[in-house]
Parts: sequence; C-alpha cells; structure tokens
Amino acid sequence: MNDTCAATAGAVTFVWLGMVLAISFLEAPLKFRAPGVTIPVGLAIGRLVFRALNAVEVVLAAVVLVAVAVGGAPAGIIAPAAAVAALLAVRLAVVRRLTPRPGPGGRPGTGPGGGRRGCRGGRCRAVRRSPGPG
Repeated sequence: MNDTCAATAGAVTFVWLGMVLAISFLEAPLKFRAPGVTIPVGLAIGRLVFRALNAVEVVLAAVVLVAVAVGGAPAGIIAPAAAVAALLAVRLAVVRRLTPRPGPGGRPGTGPGGGRRGCRGGRCRAVRRSPGPG
C-alpha cells in the first residue's frame, strides 16, 4: 500500500476514534453537570452534537475509503474498512430512526405513541407518566 495513503487512512481513523470517544464519554455526561443545564436542554444539545458528529463521521469514513482504495491496499485492509463504513451507514439509516424521539417534556418516550418510531405489533409501549402535583 502507498505510504501516503496508509498514513492518511491511519491518521483519519485515529482522529475519528478520538472524536467518538471524547464526545461519548466526556461531553455527553459532563454537560448535565453544568449549572443551569436542565434535562431537556441537555438532551437538545446532545442531539445537535451527535448529529454533527454523524456528519463528520461520514466525511471521515469517505476519506478512509478513498485512501484505502487509491493506495492499493490488500483485501485484508479493504474488507474491514468497507465493513466499518457499512456499519456506519446502517447505524445512520436504521438505528437512528428507531431511537425514541423526545416529547413535549424533552424526554424520550414522552411524545405521542411513546415517542417511538418504528415500533410495530405492540412490541413498544408508550411511557406513562403519573400526573405531577397540582
């Protein structure tokens, strides 16, 4: 494999991994500790951050695939790179669409029909909240 393409694919892969780890394990839990950040606001911020991360992931996956293809990588490198790109596509196309949407209270599962899209055959049930005081 071409040295420049191999270095590019490796560097982009580690940048991608670093972004996912930083956002998932640092930003996501810490934002709720900030003063004045309510759960609905924190969830809204999380949706924005992860939507942006998904867009960047698509670009980084494309860069890795191009570097691997142009660099003349062996099948042992092309197959895992293509598999990771396919998993990303499935996650964005299928899993993200099945994730509960926030309801009026800002919490997942509190919207109409429990806030869940893609639930069929009674497998998903709406989350019932007891009325609060007053």
